[in-house]
Amino acid sequence: MDTQIITAEKPLMAQARPRKPAPFLPMSRAEMDALGWDACDIVLVTGDAYVDHPSFGMAIIGRLLEAQGFRVGIIAQPDWHSAEPFKALGKPKVFFGVTGGNMDSMVNRYTADRRLRHDDAYTAGGEGGKRPDRCTIVYAQRCREAFKDVPIVLGGIEASLRRIAHYDYWSDKVRRSVLADAKADLLLYGNAERAVVEVANRLAAGEAPRELDDIRGVALFRRVPEDYSELHADDLDSADEGASRKPGATVIRLPALEQVEQDREAYARASRVLHRESNPGNARPLVQRHGDRDLWLNPPPIPLTTEEMDAVYDLPYARAPHPSYGDARIPAWEMIKFSVTIMRGCFGGCTFCSITEHEGRVIQNRSEDSILREIEKIRDKTPGFTGVISDIGGPTANMYRMACKDPKVEAACRRPSCVFPEICPNLNTSHDDLIRLYRKVRETKGIKKVMVASGVRYDLAVESPEYIKELVTHHVGGYLKIAPEHTERGPLDKMMKPGIGAYNRFKRMFDAAAEQAGKKYYLIPYFIAAHPGTTDEDMMNLALWLKKNRYRADQVQTFLPSPMATATAMYHTGVNPLRGVRHGGSDKVEAIKGLRQRRLHKAFLRYHDPDNWPVLRDALREMGRADLIGSRPDQLVPAHQPPGTGKAAGTKRPVRPGGKTQRFTTKGVRLMK
Repeated sequence: MDTQIITAEKPLMAQARPRKPAPFLPMSRAEMDALGWDACDIVLVTGDAYVDHPSFGMAIIGRLLEAQGFRVGIIAQPDWHSAEPFKALGKPKVFFGVTGGNMDSMVNRYTADRRLRHDDAYTAGGEGGKRPDRCTIVYAQRCREAFKDVPIVLGGIEASLRRIAHYDYWSDKVRRSVLADAKADLLLYGNAERAVVEVANRLAAGEAPRELDDIRGVALFRRVPEDYSELHADDLDSADEGASRKPGATVIRLPALEQVEQDREAYARASRVLHRESNPGNARPLVQRHGDRDLWLNPPPIPLTTEEMDAVYDLPYARAPHPSYGDARIPAWEMIKFSVTIMRGCFGGCTFCSITEHEGRVIQNRSEDSILREIEKIRDKTPGFTGVISDIGGPTANMYRMACKDPKVEAACRRPSCVFPEICPNLNTSHDDLIRLYRKVRETKGIKKVMVASGVRYDLAVESPEYIKELVTHHVGGYLKIAPEHTERGPLDKMMKPGIGAYNRFKRMFDAAAEQAGKKYYLIPYFIAAHPGTTDEDMMNLALWLKKNRYRADQVQTFLPSPMATATAMYHTGVNPLRGVRHGGSDKVEAIKGLRQRRLHKAFLRYHDPDNWPVLRDALREMGRADLIGSRPDQLVPAHQPPGTGKAAGTKRPVRPGGKTQRFTTKGVRLMK
C-alpha cells in the first residue's frame, strides 16, 4: 500500500484532455506543419539534447503537458548568441518553459577543480560547448528578447537548486536567486509535474503569473500579505531560528540577500532553515529579501501517488532521441536506454548530495505493473536490446516502497535524514516488495539478466540478509559499486553517512552470499576527497585503510560544492548548519579550500601513484608521520622515487609484486590491472 503524508486537492491527471500524441514533440516549423499546428501553446527550452524518454526531464514535462491538451514544442540546445533561434517555433500562446537540463550547467561544464570539461554526455556526439554557463539565465533572457510579453517559467534542477540566494562555487560568491537574474515570472522547484500542470491551465485560462502565488513548489516575487505573521529566522541573536509555531498564516523570513552576502553565519542559518522546512507535511512558506523585493517560496510539492507516478511513466514517449540527431551518439541516452526508474526521492540526507533538495525525502513509487510494462516496451521497441536490463532503481537502489510506519509521524517530522545517526525506529526498512519486484522482472519473457547499478544503501541492505542474497545471486555482474565515502568519523558526521563498520558488515554479508552462490564478485568502494570537516590526518588514515585492504583508486572524486547542498554551506561559511546557528553559538567546520590541500587530499586517495609520492612524503613529514615513508607493508609511500615519475601525470605505474591488487574508481567505472 502506498502511504502519502498529505493528499493533493485533485489528482495529477484530473484535467487531462487527451489528444493524439505527436511522434516526437516538434523541434521545427516543418514538424508543426505536419501536425497541423499554426502555433505552440508552450515552448520548452532545454540545455540537453531532446531525448523523448522519461529519464529526461523535458520529455516528462512535455508529454505531461501534451496530455493536458497543450501543443508543446521543444527548442533544444539553441545557439544563445542571439534571440533568433528562440523564435524558431514562433510565439507560444501560454508560456516559455526554461531549464538547464538534467544537470546544473556549471556542474556539467566544469570539474571540481574548476577546469572546463571538453565533453557533454547530454549532447549529440558527446560534444562540449553546446550550452552556455548558467544557461537557465541566458536562455530566459533570450526568450524575453524574442517575445517580451510571453510569461517565462523556470524549472529543472538548475533552477531548483538556485531558488534562493546561494553560494556559487565557480564565481566564489553568493549569487541572488536565479529567478531574479533570469528576469523570469515564476520558478518551479522540485519534481514539478503537479505545479506545471496547474500553472499551464491557469495561465491558459487568463490568469497572470503573479496570481499563481498559491501553488505549492512555486517561487515568485511578491509582498507578504497583511494577514500573514512573520517568524524571523533572520535574527541571528535568537536561538529560535524561526521554528516557533503561531496560529494562523505564517511565513518564515530568511536572512536577506545582502545579509547572507556579508555574514557567513547568516548564510548558514538560511541553509539550515530551508532544509528544516522541506517536509511537505509541515513546511511553511519562506520569504527572503532581494533588494527592494521579497522572494516568496511556497511549501514543497505534494509527492505523487503511485497511480500518478504510473501515469507519468505511461505517457507515450518515443523512447529515443529526436530523429534530427541522426546516428549521432548521445552518451547519457546510451547509458540509460535499457534502465528502469522504479522510484524517486531519498531520505538519506547526505549533505554533499542534492537529491533530497530536489526530489524530496518522501519516496514516490511506481507500481509493479507499470514497471513491468516499461520493461516490455524496452524489450519490444528499443533497438539493440539483448535481454539485459542495465539498471533497475532510482536515486538509490533499495528504498523502493520504504516509508515511515506512521503517516502522522512522517507529516510532523523535521529530521534531515531517516537513517542518520541511526536508522529511525519509525522507518519501515522491509525489502520484501523490492525482492518480489526483482523476481517478477526476471520472470518476464525475453529478460535474461537484470542489473542493479544504482547505489545500494548498504546500511539499509544489512537489515535484510535475504535482499543481499537476492542481489548477489541474480543482480550483480562481477562488481557492485558502493559508497562508504570515508572511513573516519569526523568527515562522515559532516556527510551524515554511517560509520565504516556498516560497510564492513555489508561486505561480510556480500562476500558470504557470493561464496554461497559460487560467484567471484567484488565490491567497488568509492570515496570523497576534501569534504568539509576532513583533516589531513583523516585522509592519511583513509589511505592506510585503502592500502591495508589492497584497493587502488584509479579516478577519484574531489568534493564539488553544488548549489544549496548542506555541505556547500559548510564549505562556504565554515559553520555546521546541522546544528543550531547563531552569533557566538555556531559549530565550526574546517573547509578544504586551498588548491594545494585539495590536491593533497586527492593524492592520499591515489597513494599508489608514483606521481603523488613527493607531495605525500612532504606532507607526512610535516604531519610528523615520517614513519609511514618506506617500503614495509604498513608504510604508505616508498622513500625512493622511480626515474621519470613525480612530475608528469600518465607515467606508467610499476607492477606491484606479489598478488593481484584490485583497482577501482570512485566514479564507479571499473578498471582492472
